[in-house]
This record gives sequence, structure tokens and C-alpha cells, in this order.
Amino acid sequence: MTSPTPPRLLSNIRVLDLSRILSGPWATQMLGDFGADVIKIERPGVGDDLRQQGACLQDSAGRDTTERATFLAANRAKRSVTIDMARPEGQALIRQLAATADVVVENFKTGDLARYGLDYATLGTLNPRLVYCSITGFGQTGPYAQLPGYDLIFQAMGGVMSLTGVPDGEPGAGPQRAGYPVSDITTGLYATIGVLAALHHRDTVSGCGQHIDLSLLDAQVAAVSAMAMGYLVTGQLPVRSGLSSQLTAPYGDFDCADGKILVAVANDKQFTALCQVIGRPELVTDPRFDSTPQRVAHRGELRALLNARLKTLPTGHWMPLLRAAGVPSGPIHDFRQVFDDPQIQHRGLVKTLHHPLAGTLPVVGNPLNFSDTPLQYDKPPPLLGQHTAEVLRELLGLDAAEIERLAQARVIA
Repeated sequence: MTSPTPPRLLSNIRVLDLSRILSGPWATQMLGDFGADVIKIERPGVGDDLRQQGACLQDSAGRDTTERATFLAANRAKRSVTIDMARPEGQALIRQLAATADVVVENFKTGDLARYGLDYATLGTLNPRLVYCSITGFGQTGPYAQLPGYDLIFQAMGGVMSLTGVPDGEPGAGPQRAGYPVSDITTGLYATIGVLAALHHRDTVSGCGQHIDLSLLDAQVAAVSAMAMGYLVTGQLPVRSGLSSQLTAPYGDFDCADGKILVAVANDKQFTALCQVIGRPELVTDPRFDSTPQRVAHRGELRALLNARLKTLPTGHWMPLLRAAGVPSGPIHDFRQVFDDPQIQHRGLVKTLHHPLAGTLPVVGNPLNFSDTPLQYDKPPPLLGQHTAEVLRELLGLDAAEIERLAQARVIA
């Protein structure tokens, strides 16, 4: 006898996803991973802008499909419904769906959805238990509230680029963006946290939903607070330090005979272990290096000493010794090496889903592992409009004739 499938964390929660691009879809995918029924509303014929970004997914015969990698990365565990939001009938359908939902997530420009009667003031009146999360570039208020923006802008304005890149005075110096859309992903995670907190408050305290106002700029500034606090406390601006750290040392990339390794020492115990591994125990008592502040102050000298020793032997010699000694260290991986790494493979981070066009689809799984309610991967990223008739029939009780009428009128597709 097979054991029953365990209940999902959010199996009683329905999410109406009016978001697109990345921050909103990242949050709603997380909620979908937790078992929420996520209904993604998309524009007929076009869909989420992410459907146009990234590498093409290929079918089993090696032919390009209409699906693209960036959309696939942020939209599993959802049902796609195509509704023309600009049409009054389309707006009415979305309002009816919102009446059945626990959560709405949207990332339109401030005030845009009020034109369609899909703002929190309207939907919250129809459904007082609704948790409504608005994600915008700059927030619902303030002098920049109406301005558009994308990840690059918020990495710049939020201080990330002032911290990232080659230090001044070195070749290639200048600010750099992080290699992935860190502002979008950070905001998506904050949105998930906020929605869960608001649902808990609704269900245990107030009985009512509420509006969450979240901006990418706010989220990015909050996320760099470990560095920003130095400025707030001292008035001194942090500077770019490349792969090294402004808070601890040795921390960064070091040369071996056949390449580089990263070493990230955060305390005296780890530094002592490092010095033992490389055969330089006398560095532990050197007054230049006998505490974290001293090592930071003399990190250039320390780096030169470590490089001189490490570059005499290959990475394959040093890595096992460093790991055995408990020194935080690692190689620099490309994605082929990431997914070939035995630790990643042991953790089962790559999941395989059935996909209607590709047959099978590998995806990077959710990193959360629950002991009693393991996450289930049974909903691949949807094709555009794949579930329109199903959702309208199931949630709104529309019959086949009415669904066909709406399709003929191009309200849905």
C-alpha cells in the first residue's frame, strides 16, 4: 500500500498573480512551491514579458519551442489564464477571481490598476480577507513613485554597485552590477515573507487582509544594511573591494599553481587553522595579523604572504586540506561545475518536471526542505493560456458556451 501524499503547506490558499517580469513572479512561484493555487493572469497572445527572454527550450527532437528559460525559472507551480485586462468584461472576470482569492500580487506602476478597478481599494472592498501585495520600483508614495525602473537601476541607486567591482586604483576599476538580478530576487523574497506574515495575522488576529506596499529600491537598501550600517554609525563610506571583504580577512581569491581558490576566514580560529595548513603558524602571532581588525588593516601584506605559499601547489592539494581543517574555502565554479558538484547532486537541487512541449524539464528546485511537508514538483511552468477554460469553469462556474463567447469576443484567449 502506498503512503498518502502529505498535505501541502499552503494547500488552502489561492493566489491571483497579476505580476510579470521577475520580482512578483518569483514571489508567487515560492507560494506555489508551498502548495498555493496560483492563478497567473497574462495578456492574450503576448503573456508575461519574460516569455520573450532567455534561451529557447527545445523539444525532444531538438527543435526550439515557444518557451524561454527566464520565464521557466520563475513560473512553475502556476496556472496560466489569459484575460484582456483593458476590456471591461476582462476586468469583471479578474474581480470575480479576486473574490475567490486569499492573495493578490501585482507589480504595475503606482496607480495603474485603479483605472481598471483592480486596485486594493476596490478588491479589498469586494473581499475584505484579501492580502494584496503591490510591488513597484519606488513605492506607492514619494517623489519617485510614478517612475519606472528595472533591476539595474536599483542596484545602482540602492548602493550595490558602489560596493561591487574592482577597487579604485587597480586595472578595471569601477562599479559593477551583480551577475544576476539581485534586486528582483531580493524583493520577491521580501514579498513572500510579507504575504505569509499578513496571512498569519489575518487568520490568527484580525480576520481581515491588508495592503502591502513594497518597492525594489526599499528592498535593495534593506538588503545591504550590513554594509550601510557602517556608514550610518561612522559617516564613512564603504568602498569597492573586489572579491575581498571590508569586514574580515583573509577573504577573497588566492593563487594556486593551477588556478584560484576562494578563502573566507571570519575569525581567529579559522585563521589559525589556515596558517597550520599552509605551514606558516608564525603568522598567527604576528602583531599585524593577530585579530580580525589587524588582518583587515594589513590585508594586502597578508594576501601577498598567502599567495606566495599557496601558488607553490595545485588546488587539488590545498582544497582537501583546507576543508579537513574547517577553513571556509572553495573553487570558482561555472554552471557545469555547479551541477556536477557532488554536494549539489546529493542535495537533489535539480528537479525534473513533465513539460507538455519538451517532455521533461530540469529546474532548480526550492532550497527549503521540510521534514513533514516535502515540496512537490508536479506543475511545470504553464503554456500561455493553458488553463483559461479550466479556471473559469472551476472557479467561476462558467459553462462551455460562455467561455466560447468570451473567446470569440477576444476577452480571453
